[in-house]
Amino acid sequence: MVPISYVFGLSAALFGIGVCGVLVRRNIIVMIMSIELMLNAANLAFVALGRSLGSTDGQVIVFFVITVAAAEAAVGLAIVISIFRSRETANADEFNLMRW
Repeated sequence: MVPISYVFGLSAALFGIGVCGVLVRRNIIVMIMSIELMLNAANLAFVALGRSLGSTDGQVIVFFVITVAAAEAAVGLAIVISIFRSRETANADEFNLMRW
């Protein structure tokens, strides 16, 4: 069995990579993928903690997080495609919808 500290370390590393992807990259698609990576890192921590405690609560929380992540990805991608059609760019610096 893998020690829980290893799983939490992996989860923290994945979450850190996701945070760096959101902060460093300017492409909105890469930012959405980085947010998904952060959500999956949280899911990994929930499942590991639930397994170490011997309960299924972590898996139930993961089910809801995956549901929210799927909705977020669908709505976010639809918004990005809509903006891309009007602006012809996927660069987050040029997404200033308050100015025309």
